[in-house]
Amino acid sequence: MLVESRGDRIFNIINHFLLIIITLIVIYPLVFVLSASFSDPQAVLRGEMFLWPKGINLHSYEKIFQNKDILRGYTNTLIYTSVGTLINLVMTILAAYPLSRKDFIGRNAIMALFVFTMFFSGGLIPTYMLIKNLGMLNTFWVMIIPNAVSIWNIIIMRTFFQQSIPNELHEAATIDGCSNIQTLTRIILPLSMPIIAVTILFYAVGHWNAFFNAMLYLSDKDKFPLQLILREILIQGQTNDMVKMSTESAIKQQREVEGIKYAVLVVANIPVLLLYPFLQRYFVKGVMIGAIKG
Repeated sequence: MLVESRGDRIFNIINHFLLIIITLIVIYPLVFVLSASFSDPQAVLRGEMFLWPKGINLHSYEKIFQNKDILRGYTNTLIYTSVGTLINLVMTILAAYPLSRKDFIGRNAIMALFVFTMFFSGGLIPTYMLIKNLGMLNTFWVMIIPNAVSIWNIIIMRTFFQQSIPNELHEAATIDGCSNIQTLTRIILPLSMPIIAVTILFYAVGHWNAFFNAMLYLSDKDKFPLQLILREILIQGQTNDMVKMSTESAIKQQREVEGIKYAVLVVANIPVLLLYPFLQRYFVKGVMIGAIKG
């Protein structure tokens, strides 16, 4: 049994203290938003609520689920995220796997071209003109195709294939008569769940939080993603549709708007929070891969 020295104990105490402080700094805003969404908006505006809900109130959630724009935006974002992530994952795998093979001729030149696009692009206006000429303005695919693949994720997955998948597996699969597609689907992908899980999370969160492309390319409000609806609510203050103007005072309207803002933030982040626990076990495996040599 190892005995800690006095210096090690002091070091561990300081580390634990700093980690606790950082954890509280990260968690407190999340808990505050959640508690504020269930609290009386008047208590939140007065600063009376610090951590736990005060004056339980579900009126804000009722307003949200009665608002057709939010529900439509939620549905659109779920579709954009699921379809987009699937296309992203397939494109990334099909690009990263050949580039990881030593017997793929020209892989370094192709990789150099890919990396070049990370640092140099046509710019916003040429991109807009390209999207317009392709006829994708105000369509479903404008939220999917322009971001169909990330060069950074290709590099990460390619590196994983090179360092974590032994070349002997490729040789054994070839001897057994497997084609390249069979080797990929039957051998490589089952051994690559950690990097696949990380890639899914990266792409899914990116699609879920995307609003800039929608702001540029979408004009039909029925196609707006949830984040663009939230932008109108939180930044432009367009919450009057959810508050009855004719029967409520301006002060009460302000209270309801404040509650709606917090409730919308909670509802918008639920899917991402639910996704993480299903992928977390693969993150642990991914950290341990390559830690022990020989």
